Amino acid sequence: MAAIHKINEDFFEDSFSLIALHSSMEDYALGYAINKNLKTNFRRTKTDLEIKQSVSFSIFEWRDEVNDSHWALIANNSIKEVYTAGRDLFVDEPSFAKHNLLPEYKEVDFFIKIEQDYLDGTHLIVKQLLAMPEILTAYKIDVENLKSKNNLIF
Repeated sequence: MAAIHKINEDFFEDSFSLIALHSSMEDYALGYAINKNLKTNFRRTKTDLEIKQSVSFSIFEWRDEVNDSHWALIANNSIKEVYTAGRDLFVDEPSFAKHNLLPEYKEVDFFIKIEQDYLDGTHLIVKQLLAMPEILTAYKIDVENLKSKNNLIF
């Protein structure tokens, strides 16, 4: 009889901080505003973060060489056009389906994920984000209690 080996979820444990952002701005405009105010250098990735087939989220990344950290600005919402064929009143009219990267935080517009070995100073980053007029509110999220943490592994 062969032995069965299971990989513990903690094996893939990654140390990162997660900041929720509420803003009505488009992703590129928010990335520009954050770059300007926090002196970051977010750049749009060539491909979006794809969770399921035809569900993708825009992502901007920045590698901070000085502090040896990796930052990602990720949209939480993805709206896709869905066509339904049928005999109802609106034949061949598109409808829209909304998907969230983290369904337990549906009201959040964007996330900033900061990967760093030694995480310190997240409260200062949140304070700087709150000072920006483009951001309605920002707060740190407890990563340990996330149900859909796997969506943030990329």
